[in-house]
Amino acid sequence: MDYLIGIDVGTTSTKAVLYNTDGEIFGYANKLYPLIQDNPDMAEEDPDVIFDASVEALKEVTAKADPKEGKILGVSWSTQQHSLVGMDKDYKPTTRAITWADNRSEKVASKMAADGSGLELYKRTGLPTHPMGVVYKLLWIKEQHPDTYKKTQYWVGLKEYLLYRYFGQLKEETNMASTTGLFNIHTMDWDEESMKLTGITRDQLPELVDTTYQMKGLHPEIAKEIGFSADTPFIMGGTDGALSEIGLGAINKGEVAVTIGTSGAVRTFVDKPQIDPKGRIYCYPVMQGKWIIGGPVNNGGIVFRWVRDNLFAPEKAQAKKEGKDPYDLLTEIASKVPAGSDGLIFHPFLGGERAPIWDGNARASYFGLTRQHNRSHMVRAALEGIVYNLYTVELALKEAMEPTAILAAGGFARSPLWRQMLADIFEEPVTIPEAFESGCLGAMVIAQISLGLADDLSVVKKFIGKMNTYKPNPETFENYREIMPIYIRLGRKLQTEYDSIAEYQRKRAPKE
Repeated sequence: MDYLIGIDVGTTSTKAVLYNTDGEIFGYANKLYPLIQDNPDMAEEDPDVIFDASVEALKEVTAKADPKEGKILGVSWSTQQHSLVGMDKDYKPTTRAITWADNRSEKVASKMAADGSGLELYKRTGLPTHPMGVVYKLLWIKEQHPDTYKKTQYWVGLKEYLLYRYFGQLKEETNMASTTGLFNIHTMDWDEESMKLTGITRDQLPELVDTTYQMKGLHPEIAKEIGFSADTPFIMGGTDGALSEIGLGAINKGEVAVTIGTSGAVRTFVDKPQIDPKGRIYCYPVMQGKWIIGGPVNNGGIVFRWVRDNLFAPEKAQAKKEGKDPYDLLTEIASKVPAGSDGLIFHPFLGGERAPIWDGNARASYFGLTRQHNRSHMVRAALEGIVYNLYTVELALKEAMEPTAILAAGGFARSPLWRQMLADIFEEPVTIPEAFESGCLGAMVIAQISLGLADDLSVVKKFIGKMNTYKPNPETFENYREIMPIYIRLGRKLQTEYDSIAEYQRKRAPKE
């Protein structure tokens, strides 16, 4: 019995899962790290802290492998998208990791959205016009931090930086490259116009390779610390979005994956590039014959965390004291409120928003508060607002394809309340696979293909196991059917003031 490791480098933690080649789990590790947010638009991380977290995660699961049973055949990667790390001529960081959630290039993106150049860039690259994009981060750095821009020799993403630390090589797979806005999805190469726009050159970017490419030549001292052979290949893998889709088993046409972790997304695979004329959904290549289209949202579980920390701090402290999960307590409180929260609506845009409105200045709000509402209504409305927003993403996606099934995963999938809420708001059956950590599982599947253990993605079906389906409740979805149009109309009206309130907040925010 040999082993494979899937590792998922997320926004707030790195997780690693040790599998045997039959997909059975033998070890799990989760290493946390902070998101650095010195002002409302900043969202950075220390790439070296994340490197250490990845080493610790790999070390922990490797210790669970029995060398008498077999060896570790490879490590495969799932990593957060849209990150940017600058490196100088000696390959030392010139920036921290600027994450997908960083909004400081909002004015650059807004200007390009207004003059139409953002839409043209989208048509070449599949990247919607939003400050999450690396291309917009580069333009912001060039304008606001020219010294950093000038001394930076290489521009890479977080995974590319980590792999450099492991191997001393700069390589990037095309799935991750396509999320930057610097990659042309039609030529399958770095985009000449985007490079010209940002002023960078091809030799400042990593070498492009396939999703199944194996990196070899691991630094011996790192291999020794982790506890496996320096000959162990690291398979490039892909983005967390694409690999979560694979890990969910949503690999066929019409199968839609909905995930809610720290952020969230609605996405599906198609067999060729599909560009939305309105620029509302992304389009990225994953591997031969597989393209992913969909819409990510900034505001998933991070909204629930905000509610927990700011509206229910006493309950959080009491739950901790009693050894209980505060999230379970909050969902129990929310379950006592009727669907629709008695007319209380929450737009969950605490960190700007990506799909479907692509507005970095979007702000959260409660609407419809009366004296009859209390904190119980506020927590339920927040949970509903997250799902309302995901539903509006699916509405945009339906214009490009017809869903045949909805599969869901993420931290929210542990909650029966959220599972039922998703089915009721979408008015469609929702299937929840019992498979553990879909991003890691998707990475493991890529490793199987890379190492010749599987022919294609269909192998994932035998690893997923039991599936639970939640059907819409007619007594509940009638409430949502009535309130959803209000949510959508209200959002359009609020969007006219997002720029104004965001500018007001920036004037009073701490300076960098």
